Amino acid sequence: MWIKICANTNLDDAQLAAELGADAVGFVFAPSARNMTAAGVAKITPHIPSWVERVGVFPTLEAEEIARTAQQAGLNAIQLHGGVSLDLLRRLHTLLNGSAKLIQTVHWNVTAGDTNNASAAVVANHLREIAADGLVDRVLIDSKVGAATGGTGITFDWDAARTTFAEAGTGLKLIVAGGLREDNVTDAIHNLRPWGIDVASGVEQTPGKKSPEKLAAFIRKARESAQ
Repeated sequence: MWIKICANTNLDDAQLAAELGADAVGFVFAPSARNMTAAGVAKITPHIPSWVERVGVFPTLEAEEIARTAQQAGLNAIQLHGGVSLDLLRRLHTLLNGSAKLIQTVHWNVTAGDTNNASAAVVANHLREIAADGLVDRVLIDSKVGAATGGTGITFDWDAARTTFAEAGTGLKLIVAGGLREDNVTDAIHNLRPWGIDVASGVEQTPGKKSPEKLAAFIRKARESAQ
């Protein structure tokens, strides 16, 4: 079970996540309470063990700007969070030339008035589209609530998602995010059988600051649930 602790804003939190057994630490490059700059992340990444992935989470930007930021910040993985753009993926693949892995986010709409069938159809189409392109082997499914597409603390419909993933049959490595916490991560893993999980607000004591207790409990429970 690949575990990513996202939205880190300081060295202590990122180091603790690594010490507790996280496989990846994430940094958000988008307007939010958890926003980071390339210079800020560059002060953290040299102190993270080499076996822990350093992931930058980006909204829709020009490929050149993302690649430049990744290099300056010391990232070795890029998570695209602003919508699916195959043109952007292809351009980044060329620019990065294998120096950083690509993770594509697909959003499951949980806004009131949206139907599960509509969300499922959109997600399934995106998964097939991404798989056919062949440039990305990891896709993160996150909740979309209104205009908010990350850090919402709200889960999506896992029952509908399980069926959607099975029917899409893409073979992609699926990462689940959106409202995960110590008290529900077991259900998420048992329901969806993902390749990986991603958490941010569910292990925070305040926005941008992790709770050591929540962080330790989440990682421990995730490891136990994946056995």
